[in-house]
Amino acid sequence: MEEFKTRVKNESDMDAWESSEAYDDYIGFITAMNKSVYAIPSNKTLTLSIEISQLLNVLNTIDDWITEVEPLKESCRFGNKAFSTFYNLLKTRLPEILSKELSSVDQPNIIELTAYIVDSFGNPTRIDYGTGHEMSFCMFLCGLYKVDVLKQSDSKATVNVLFSRYLEIVRRLQLRYQMEPAGSHGAWSLDDYQFVPFIWGSAQLIENPDFNPNLFVDEKCVQQFKSKYMFLGCIDFIMQVKKGLFHEHSNQLWNISGVQSWNKINEGLIKMYKKEVLGKFPIIQHVPFGNLFNFKQCIKKKTFATPSVMKTPALSLLEKLKKTDQSVPNIVNK
Repeated sequence: MEEFKTRVKNESDMDAWESSEAYDDYIGFITAMNKSVYAIPSNKTLTLSIEISQLLNVLNTIDDWITEVEPLKESCRFGNKAFSTFYNLLKTRLPEILSKELSSVDQPNIIELTAYIVDSFGNPTRIDYGTGHEMSFCMFLCGLYKVDVLKQSDSKATVNVLFSRYLEIVRRLQLRYQMEPAGSHGAWSLDDYQFVPFIWGSAQLIENPDFNPNLFVDEKCVQQFKSKYMFLGCIDFIMQVKKGLFHEHSNQLWNISGVQSWNKINEGLIKMYKKEVLGKFPIIQHVPFGNLFNFKQCIKKKTFATPSVMKTPALSLLEKLKKTDQSVPNIVNK
């Protein structure tokens, strides 16, 4: 049993992270889910497994806890301190709920899964949220595949149902408790809070002949398609919370709108994610590793998971994906 703890203590540990089994599993998961929603809009009707429905119920319960915790009336310069009360509910209530809903999973893995999902909603001290918290939720989802709760057939619903619901919840948290962006680069980052929905959202738009990338900065198009495509939902939220001209407050996204195809945007965003999120020490220093995400060096490059932790049919989806990860163009400096 690997001790569950943080392992990236300084910049020099980043090489070990990027050559670890955990890194390979995580990026394999991101690309696998990405591939699964190629040309699949968010509102496409899916048949949900019992497991997806149970996990959706967990997320709905978390949303109820937000309703339970009213923001403090007093003026808060940096975030509303009521978020800490909500976060305490997560820490105290979620372990029992997950143990019940994931009854087939052994306790050590439940502990790790719980840590990832609790951390995925923000920091209770700084009252902030960023791509590191988003990464924790993706690690939670990936971990569910590794313990065989979710199967290959759940991949579309993992993105379009579970992750979409998660996005609704964290956006509600950001607005209700006035959460600060964690380590934001302002106008020069992709977004103050999220990154992954731009990757998976651009995958939904691949092979779409009616929606060119330059249309996603058009407010009428955003309003028309925000419920259908995750990428447009992200743009809609930015337009809600930021004032002024789009090319000034979201310069990177404005640049991306000039790229010719969604396929190039999608490939470029994966490359950018590796550099700007997975390659950043301030983010990875907070990530705990253990049994589900092993920090030991990945000797033989594999995709996402080994047969010992994932059944062969699920692995077949993931084996195809590394080929798409070669020589990805830089979409910003085009």
